Amino acid sequence: MAPKKKQTSRAARAETARSSRAGKPKAADAKVKTEVEGETEAAAEEPELEAEPAPEELASPDETPADLDLPAVESETESADAGAGGESARLGVPVERSLVRHDPLTAYIQEIRRVPLLSREQEHELAVRYFEQGDVVAARRLVESNLRLVVKIAHEYRRAYRNLLDLIQEGNIGLMQAVKKYDPYRGVKLSSYAAWWIRAYILKFILNNWRLVKIGTTQAQRKLFFNLKKEREKLEREGFVPDAKLLAQRLDVSEQDVIDMERRLGAGEMSLDAPIAGDEGDGGRTRLDLVQGGTRPDAEVEGSEFAELLRSKLERFGETLSGRERTIFEERMLNDAPLTLQEIGEKYKISRERARQIEARLKVKLEKYLREELGDAIEIALGRSE
Repeated sequence: MAPKKKQTSRAARAETARSSRAGKPKAADAKVKTEVEGETEAAAEEPELEAEPAPEELASPDETPADLDLPAVESETESADAGAGGESARLGVPVERSLVRHDPLTAYIQEIRRVPLLSREQEHELAVRYFEQGDVVAARRLVESNLRLVVKIAHEYRRAYRNLLDLIQEGNIGLMQAVKKYDPYRGVKLSSYAAWWIRAYILKFILNNWRLVKIGTTQAQRKLFFNLKKEREKLEREGFVPDAKLLAQRLDVSEQDVIDMERRLGAGEMSLDAPIAGDEGDGGRTRLDLVQGGTRPDAEVEGSEFAELLRSKLERFGETLSGRERTIFEERMLNDAPLTLQEIGEKYKISRERARQIEARLKVKLEKYLREELGDAIEIALGRSE
């Protein structure tokens, strides 16, 4: 009996040991699970932070934007340029792909700097070739070698006109005219001679484009346009009061010309068709409605042209008449001092009533003729238009 008890106790202890070993991992797993859940809840309570890039991912200070690899941006730019280029090619408009602003004046100056200057001997040789033989190639070289002179002179008038390229363009025309008129045997350098032509063309351009309405249409106006302000300042420095009479004496023009030029330079341009400010009744009046006296210039031209046309038609109609009809037409219907029916009757030995009948028949014939020649304008010719 004793050995059986011993076996039983050994079996019980082994079973107890197995159960204890199986229970320990379960407790550890429960402990780990509890710690993970606690960390998750703590992470949910903390705010999110952006991850900083690793040191090797940052660009070095010496690296330029051109060295950076931007495939996405380049592909988008190229696709945009391709789309714009296709649309512009279809419309015939050039596409500017450069990010740097293109300055036409700077590009022009850089271009003319490439042209070499001519020595005195080379200039004289080319001028003689063009003067005697009409060599266009020689004239071209003379013009190109003096383009920098045009730019220099145009800069002197940059305050008078905003667009310097326009002044340079006009100066280039003056330079070409100077080369055309230049005589190499006069002993004068081309640059000295051409400077006068360049300035003349630039000043003419400024004068013609100063206002929408030209102000330098006469010699006196041109003199006042360029010298009025300088002469007024000169008189003020000398202690004089620059009135119109004194300015007219100094500039050798009439006093009325000085007054008119001061008004034109002192006031801006106004459109006659512009509405008057604050006038909202009847659709708004314009300045043209306030102009007093006279008729519109277009109406005057229209009236004079129609009168000339009507006069020619009446002369042709009179050539088709003869005898009493022509006398009535010329002496009664067209004459400023018309004859009476009684005088016409006595001249042709007919009664006054007969003369009236001939005149009435002539008027019907004249109306028919004018209607065929002038159409609807016959109403104006006969004074029937409203």
